[in-house]
Amino acid sequence: MNQPIQHPVIDDRMARLRQRDCPTSQFRAYVQEISQMMVPAVTADLFTLPTQVETPLEITTGRKLEREIVLVPILRAGLGMLEGFLRLLPESAVAHIGMARNEDTLSPESYYFNAPTSLTDADVMVLDPMLATGGSASAAIDELKKHGAKHLRFACIVAAPEGLERLNSDHPDVPVYYPALDSRLNEHGYILPGLGDAGDRIFGTVQE
Repeated sequence: MNQPIQHPVIDDRMARLRQRDCPTSQFRAYVQEISQMMVPAVTADLFTLPTQVETPLEITTGRKLEREIVLVPILRAGLGMLEGFLRLLPESAVAHIGMARNEDTLSPESYYFNAPTSLTDADVMVLDPMLATGGSASAAIDELKKHGAKHLRFACIVAAPEGLERLNSDHPDVPVYYPALDSRLNEHGYILPGLGDAGDRIFGTVQE
């Protein structure tokens, strides 16, 4: 279930983000800004419950989120999106999954998992800036489901058709949110036109 996100300000930040000469500080800031602007779309269909609210003048009925939110950045690039989501969802719990891609096989390798004790009754949002082959995202969602997660969604900044196809096939119950759908992967599994290695550019570890 694919959920493209369209917004002119996101488009503006995306163009700046893609620039080869975008410095690390600005790249990191644009990732956070785009992520923050994605939150309303990613959360638009969350379930709510009525709740009694006492205003300064009288008692009325409001709405509250039905389930706790757990944000799950896939290490390490997913950390770049976390702050943007936390700015609008500061009450969220944060889990972490470490998934490293083997550059020879393009297959994900898990090396770390840390999450709240119960994910079953939470809205779990998996964050990773790039959805390339879809292997890491699919494996991360597999791991979360093993730990009881049932209400999952995946948010990325740039997606490749191959990654969307993989995630839709492996996890048709998980909606995928993205503002940019690029054309294809190259022979090394990188998204074209893409924006380079998001983790390296977020953390300033780009190798010249």
